Amino acid sequence: MVVTQLNLKFCFQGKKLRGFSCELTRSSHGVLPESVFTIMCQVVVPILLSGLGMMTAGLVMNTIQHWPVFVEVKDLLTLVPPLVGLKGNLEMTLASRLSTAANTGQIDDPQEQHRVISSNLALIQVQATVVGLLAAVAALLLGAVSREEVDIAKVELLCASSVLTAFLAAFALGVLMVCIVIGARRLGVNPDNIATPIAASLGDLITLSILALVSSFFYRHKENQYLTPLVCLSFVALTPLWILIAKQSPPIVKILKFGWFPIILAMVISSFGGLILSKTIAKQQYKGMAIFTPVISGVGGNLVAIQTSRISTYLHMWSTPGVLPLQMKKFWPNPCSTFCTSEINSISARVLLLLVVPGHLIFFYIIYLVEGQSVTNSQTFVVLYLLAGLIQVAILLYLAEVMVRLTWHQALDPDNHCIPYLTGLGDLLGTGLLALCFFADCLLRSKAELGGISELASGPP
Repeated sequence: MVVTQLNLKFCFQGKKLRGFSCELTRSSHGVLPESVFTIMCQVVVPILLSGLGMMTAGLVMNTIQHWPVFVEVKDLLTLVPPLVGLKGNLEMTLASRLSTAANTGQIDDPQEQHRVISSNLALIQVQATVVGLLAAVAALLLGAVSREEVDIAKVELLCASSVLTAFLAAFALGVLMVCIVIGARRLGVNPDNIATPIAASLGDLITLSILALVSSFFYRHKENQYLTPLVCLSFVALTPLWILIAKQSPPIVKILKFGWFPIILAMVISSFGGLILSKTIAKQQYKGMAIFTPVISGVGGNLVAIQTSRISTYLHMWSTPGVLPLQMKKFWPNPCSTFCTSEINSISARVLLLLVVPGHLIFFYIIYLVEGQSVTNSQTFVVLYLLAGLIQVAILLYLAEVMVRLTWHQALDPDNHCIPYLTGLGDLLGTGLLALCFFADCLLRSKAELGGISELASGPP
């Protein structure tokens, strides 16, 4: 498909036309061209900002893991990845939906803009309340595997902390996403390139900070046996109001009916990452897990969310649901076609993959400067960490290509059905690969130390 764009500029003096200019842009790839430089310029700054936010979140988590409430209620650590992952389940999905709406001109009309924004914000409040409650239940079930008794007071604290954190974080980040997408549209910047990473730049930090403050508040007032149940019931009671507001938009009604499976399954996947975190964070050989987990999980989630949003926008602009373009007919494309062709989506995948190593090196260096000797600086660990980041992002970018094609073929919106799965997988892959990095580094150092002792023992007396 050859796409032609004609830009006309008319110059008026009063009501008289004094001149005009025109600009013609043609593309043989079915989409208006975006150069590597353009993509890089629009993506790098938001990714660096999001990395700084995730690093700060890691430093915060490294501090709050020693707070009394986190020491006594161990399941709060299991709750961290699924709650932090809400930015992928809700805010990034919201950003992707709004970016697609902006790029296709759906929010240019003020009245339509108000309807789309209010219904989307109400939707994420419904989703945040339900997913926050289910995340607490999942954390309790995973924690119950290793315990024989359940403390009702801790259960209430966990549920209230989860629901209130999810609600407040979803509201704050939802409003932020609306402002970013509308601002980007007015400035002529592609919202697909900046909205999702900026959501992540503050998402981890805001969510962790709210969770720490809220859970500590409930912990200090644990003698009040009515406080936590009242909080849970209050937010559940508000759900019908949010549903009523969300029903203004027919596409949102469809999400309310059929969009629960992706975000709930993504929450379950993230919960397994939380289980890995809670089992390793206190062990000496995994020192640094608390700091690096938000970074490696967040970088992978951000990059794959950008790519998913871009592919989704491409399909919304140049195809109809259920019909894949000719060059995307294969459900399981060759990995080379995902990263090594001249198609616009392949170009963006290469750009995003190339950002992994320099981005992680910058983040690692800053963390080392801040934390000093409390973070390992062995060359072996750095190499393993960078390799883990590359493997994680490469897998996620390929899966994004596959999942978007499959969901579009089923006439489903990739913005709603792909990003939650992929960010949940990003959390699980990131946490799991990071734990393997610490384990392999510890194993290699132990072997090196044993080799040194053996050489000393076999040396001359």
